[in-house]
Amino acid sequence: MPIRQDRDAENELEARFLRDVLSNRHNRAILACWDELALPDGWLVAGCLFQTVWNIQAGQPPEAHIKDYDLFYFDPSDLSEAGERKVQAHVESLLGGLGVTVEAINQARVHLWYESHFGQAYAPLHSSREGIDRFLIPSTCVGIRPGSLYAPNGLRLLYDGILSPNPLTPHQELFERKAASYRSRWPGLTITHALSHGPAAGATD
Repeated sequence: MPIRQDRDAENELEARFLRDVLSNRHNRAILACWDELALPDGWLVAGCLFQTVWNIQAGQPPEAHIKDYDLFYFDPSDLSEAGERKVQAHVESLLGGLGVTVEAINQARVHLWYESHFGQAYAPLHSSREGIDRFLIPSTCVGIRPGSLYAPNGLRLLYDGILSPNPLTPHQELFERKAASYRSRWPGLTITHALSHGPAAGATD
């Protein structure tokens, strides 16, 4: 019975999360164009999702304080910067009218630029989901696409506002900077320095 109750609670939290993130009109618009975007292994990820949740909890508009909307895709057949720019141009042709920054990032080539940009080595990824797994903060490891939710650490840490380092990406200085930035916008968040994972939730299709 406890296992069933845990799963029921998880299902309720997943349903709540989808309602919350879809209250953001920009998230809805991006997902409405999903077939036209045609991104291989595509996911809408990161701040536009978990920050929408924090905005709602703080009584703010769903779109408040969100700097950009990130799209992950995975295309190992073209690791060039020019190829990524071409995908970005396609995204902008479809979504430029939203008036927000939407960025498409090929997860197959992140290892080529991560160290020069962030000062830390980064092993090659094998899927977009693996890129989500490696976000600096476990509670923020979330992605959606029509009919699917990916939350490898569950959603409880997100709704509890817990910011902790990710053992898969133990870059302490980067974590401190990111967590401080989030706390400045959402003071109700809690920073802890213990490496931790939430319960694995996998994907819901």
